[in-house]
This record gives sequence, structure tokens and C-alpha cells, in this order.
Amino acid sequence: MRSARRLSQLARAIVSVIVLLANGAAGAQAVATSAGPDAVSVTVYRDPKRALDQAFDLRWLNGYALVTERRRMVIPAGEGELRFEGVAAGIIPQSAVIAGIPQEIVERNRDAMLLSPGSLLDASLGRRVRIRRTSPATGEVTRIDAVIRSGDDGAVILETRQGVESLRCTGLPETLLYRSVPPGLSARPTLSVRTRSTRRIAADVTLSYLATGFDWRADYILELAPDGRSMDLFAWLTLANGDETGFKQAQAQAVAGRLNRAEEDVEEPDAPPLRLQCWPQGSTTSDLREIEVIRPASPPSLRRRYSTVSESVSAMSVAPLTMIAARLEDLGDAKLYRIPEPVTIAARSQKQVALLHRPRVSLETVYRFTARRNAGEEGAVPVLKTRNRSETGLGIPLPGGPVDVYERTGGRALLAARGAMRDIAVGEPLSIPLRPSEQVIVRTVVERETGGLATFLLTVTNRRSSPIPFEVELPDWATGELIGKERFPLADGVRLWSVTVGARGSAELRYEVRNRP
Repeated sequence: MRSARRLSQLARAIVSVIVLLANGAAGAQAVATSAGPDAVSVTVYRDPKRALDQAFDLRWLNGYALVTERRRMVIPAGEGELRFEGVAAGIIPQSAVIAGIPQEIVERNRDAMLLSPGSLLDASLGRRVRIRRTSPATGEVTRIDAVIRSGDDGAVILETRQGVESLRCTGLPETLLYRSVPPGLSARPTLSVRTRSTRRIAADVTLSYLATGFDWRADYILELAPDGRSMDLFAWLTLANGDETGFKQAQAQAVAGRLNRAEEDVEEPDAPPLRLQCWPQGSTTSDLREIEVIRPASPPSLRRRYSTVSESVSAMSVAPLTMIAARLEDLGDAKLYRIPEPVTIAARSQKQVALLHRPRVSLETVYRFTARRNAGEEGAVPVLKTRNRSETGLGIPLPGGPVDVYERTGGRALLAARGAMRDIAVGEPLSIPLRPSEQVIVRTVVERETGGLATFLLTVTNRRSSPIPFEVELPDWATGELIGKERFPLADGVRLWSVTVGARGSAELRYEVRNRP
């Protein structure tokens, strides 16, 4: 009887232990990790404050991107955590939208600490590690156990069986070996989401978010026809990714237009380096040496090499042959340029695809000069003028960007000018100034000046063998007022004098300016 009672008590104890273990297992939070997206789309928006001809600085890109990722994940039953590894480091966490999770999302977080020598050391305070030392004389390797007692604040203090010492101050090459990566550290930028689900289920999860550190621009190449009456227009679409995360085989788009967007301060993930200092024996003030371990650079396979554009090109055309060209689509009041094939946007790099190509765009070359006091003798600036219409060979929106103009001579295309143009809508005029001419010279002198009234004589001389159209932007100085301005038509907010100057001829203009009190 007593034996039966003891067996019954033992059975109840075993059942209690099993229940406790089951409850503990049920209470543990399961973690599901996705190492990267199965498919990704990247839509890049321009930096509205960047000058149109300003080169990219990959460290300071102020545009942004909308990133949409699709991942196949297994959502655990009960309380669980989904980890999206490999998101952009510049992710704006509050912009993240997650679809495809059938149950409740409890919270979401972006891991603030990335794995680095400094963060690994700081997260291992009080933990046991192993010191590996190599003798330079014999090559013998020794390993001893140690406990980290102080973090990366100029010196790392370790406690071993032999006592207390400072890392890398023994004169021998030393390396710390860690047993595991402490919780809270991520090798790559990670977004984590806590979920609550009634059952374990596999699902296609879509993650969309905004990220800083991107930009794009259009780069134009123009080749003038020998007669100067038409041009071939080609443009690159250049995507810039300043983030440490790259996107393989991404569907890429670029949006042109000014969007209303509030500024967001994005805290970058912390990945401190390891900095160590030691004092040589016998001194604490001299010969300080510093050892710094920095994070490795991106693998060479993710880097793209670019060659500079030569100032003379002997090819048949400066517009390159290309198989991939962006497709134009409407996006409300903005314009979207969609790259039709997947491309890889590598980390901290640029990607170029063809944006547009328009051959034989009709134009005229007008020589222009801006009237100034004491101008002396200067060359007029030839300006390529056309209108963005289908009749001229254009008729498409032209996003602003830098412009390289080539002229062909002796079978070679030579760089004639570099400049920039603003966004040009369909129907708007397009003007591209070149470098000042040595064949069309403008001379300005003051003929007389009395009682605050100055008379100017402007003479334009055409040394070319053909007539040229010539324009002068007349003065609107803060200190002077143009007399008789009504006789000069107003165009684009300025007063113009227009004339056709004959071959090897000249033309004169007299105008008066009264000084303002």
C-alpha cells in the first residue's frame, strides 16, 4: 500500500515536470529569420536640393528610395519574431509596411547595433573568451581562457588565471576568439517584427519601406550635325546607392518630379571600430601606439569600375548602342522611368542604363550676349535652341541633368561644351549654351555719361562665312534703368534686341541707361 502511494506521488511529480517543461517550451519565443529577399523592387527619388550638374558623393546622398521586398517565411505559432536581414541601413523604420502576415503584428524594431570588432567586444563584457597568441620567434600558438572586464575605451582589460592584463600589450600578436555572437548584434542591417499567430504557417511576406542614401540623375550627350541645324540626343539614367546594402536582380525605377516630403532624421546602425592603446614598459607618457581594427570593405565583386569620358571620341556616334532603355510612364503629376529588365544595384556604387535616344532633333543656333557695364570685348555665346515638341523630334519630358555637347570635325567627335539643363516639360523651350565663340565678337563702350545718363554703343562682329542670328539681353541693373525699353520685346522676363548679322559683317546698337537714385 505504501509502495503504491509512493509510485502515485512519483508519477504526479513526473507529470508536473513534463507540464513545466511544456509550458516553458511554449513560452519561449520562436524566431524565423529571412537572410534576404526572394524578389526586390527599388524606386529611387531625386534629391531636390542638389544642383543639376553636381556630381554624386556616395557618402552624402540626400535622395531616397522606396524598397519593396518579397520573402517566403514561416510564421511561428504563438509569440514569435520575424527577422528581415539585409534591409537597407538607411531604412526609416516608421515607414515600414508589412503585408502577407495573416495574424497580428505586436511590434517592429530596427536593430541598432551592427556586428563589428567594437560592438562585439562591448556586448561581451563579463563573458568568457579565449586569447590566441603566436610567438614571432617559433610560430608556436597558445590559447588561454580569459574574461573581459572592461570595454573599448582606449584599453581592454582581461582577467586570466595569471592575473589582469591589457589586450595586445604583451608584445605578442594576440587575437580574441569568441564562443558565439551575443544577442542583439546583427551582421547586416535587420528589421525585426514580433508576431502573434494561432498556428504555424508559411506565407509570402511583402515588406515595403523608405530608405535614405539614394539618388539619381539624367546625364545627356548631344552630338551636333555638321550644319548645326540638328543634333542627336542621348541620355543615361544614373542610379546612385550610398547604402551598405546592395540589391541583386532588382526591378528598378526612377521618379522625376518634386514630391512633398518632410525631412526625416535617420539614425544609422552603430558599428564602432576597435581602438586600443598601450604604454611601453617603463613609461606611461611616450611612444603611445594605437591599433585600430575597421570593418572590411565591400567584396570586390560588388564594386564597379568606371572610366572617365574622353574629350575626343572616334566612334561613329557618341550615343552608344544599348539593349536596355528605360520606359516612360505617368505617375500622377510626376514621371516614372522603369528599367524593363532586372539590374543589380550594388552597395556604394552607381548603375547606368539608357534613358532615351532621339536622333535628328531640329534646332537653331543663336548667338547671345548679356549687356554689362565695362564689358569691353568678349565672345558671344552660341545657344542651341529648340522646343520640346514632336515636330522637332522630341515631345517627351526631359528630366534635368548635366549636358556634354560634342561637335564632329575630321571624323572625330570633340567635346565642345559642358553645362546643365533644368526639367523641360513637353512644349517648353530648350536652350543649351555652349562656350563663348571666337568668331562672333561683341564690343561695348560708353560713348558719353552726363547727369546720371549713360549712352552705350554695342558692336557685334561676325567673322564667320555665313549669316548668324544674334540676341542681346539688355540691362536691368539694380542701379540703372533702361530708357525706351518699350522698343525691345520682352522674352522670358528679359528685354531682347535681335538682329541677323551678315557673313563677315557687323551690327551696332545704341542704348541709354539712367542711374537710379
